[in-house]
Amino acid sequence: MTSTTPATGRPPRSRLSRLLRELWFQVVLAAVLGIAVGLVAPGFGEELKPLNDWFIALVKMIVVPVVFCVVTTGIASMDNLRKAGRIGVKAIGYFLVLSLVSMLIGLVIANIFHPGTGLNVDPSTLRADDVPETATEHASFTGFVSSLIPSSLLGAITGDAILAALMVSIVFGVALNMAGEDGAPLTRGIKALSDVVFRIVGWVMRLAPLGTFGALATVVATYGAESLKQLAYLIILFTATCVLYVLVVLGAIMRACRMNLFALMRFLKAELLVALSTCSSEAVLPQLVKKLETLGVGRPVVGIVIPSGFSFNLDGSAVYLTMASMFLAQAMGIDLSWQQQLVMVGVMMLTSKGTAGIAGGAFIVLASTVTAVGHIPLAALSLIVGVDRILNEGRVFINVLGNAVATIVIGKWENDFDADRAHAVLHPDKTTPPTPAASRDEAKVGADN
Repeated sequence: MTSTTPATGRPPRSRLSRLLRELWFQVVLAAVLGIAVGLVAPGFGEELKPLNDWFIALVKMIVVPVVFCVVTTGIASMDNLRKAGRIGVKAIGYFLVLSLVSMLIGLVIANIFHPGTGLNVDPSTLRADDVPETATEHASFTGFVSSLIPSSLLGAITGDAILAALMVSIVFGVALNMAGEDGAPLTRGIKALSDVVFRIVGWVMRLAPLGTFGALATVVATYGAESLKQLAYLIILFTATCVLYVLVVLGAIMRACRMNLFALMRFLKAELLVALSTCSSEAVLPQLVKKLETLGVGRPVVGIVIPSGFSFNLDGSAVYLTMASMFLAQAMGIDLSWQQQLVMVGVMMLTSKGTAGIAGGAFIVLASTVTAVGHIPLAALSLIVGVDRILNEGRVFINVLGNAVATIVIGKWENDFDADRAHAVLHPDKTTPPTPAASRDEAKVGADN
């Protein structure tokens, strides 16, 4: 008589145990707990704000080193410097087109559904004191140029201004490229530093659930459940527009690239959830750079498109700007002609580039446009201050996803995109994806062996 004995070894890990180890699931769980704490114990929830502030501060600490390492090594390793200029021109052209499309979509939706009509707000009842002081920091072309120039070369690398760091990184990368063999040791040193920096990024991102918990607990505790009822029509309409933009515009672009948008969103689910909960695009910039390189986009493309895109390609903010402007005009009973609306779009196209990298930049651009056009009193901004944090959810989500799509587009445009690798990463059920730590070339060598 034979008997079977159970195989020895470690018992199979349960599905829940595997989920608990996933960053995106930890973020979702933290979000649910944060909302619950904010509703049940609002006093305690308000005290949790530092958790989100600390997490954002940690991310900002590492953003500039990531930009410097990726951009510098990407350009320094190029065989042809004209490629860097070509990538930059293509990226800026793409950004301008998508920004214009985004603004026109917001404008059309606001004109069709009239979210502000019926409020009949009396301008004399508005308080300018309710408008944040940052709204008076109007954008200007000279201010934009000034933000590009750091006080010192090393200061740009150790500071927190992304635009200045980007410019110095490009200059540094070009100089290393032109130095040839003389600059090779320094290039190798920066590549080694890049590995260390991304290891720190991994550590910081493990703290994302804490930042999510503190952020949502504070928001719900501060505004309460009633905050979801204030200006509900605008919130629902803007959210629906964001969904429409993702499905139609970004979906069409990804189909043109012969890729699946939903597969990309699954691949970036942790980054998108962190961006949604913290309302900060910068919070996911370092990890997004790493993920897109893993996806198969060349480092030169990622290094130029992502840092510049987080300053210039803010499609979610573009949708918000035109829709919020029309909401304010309709709420005040101001009828803007189509000529005035187009002028408003033109002003936004300029001022939105002047607030790159500024916290709450979309609200500042809105204030700048309201002042420049002159048809809506600045105090009208107080109408949406209370729900701006909620509206920022959709803005940040599209900003992050839109820049990931932009990087893929420019990568394919430049023939610096490994489609087979991307398919392996996005569809792991069909093929075995390469390990994130491996470079694209290493993955190919491993496959050959």
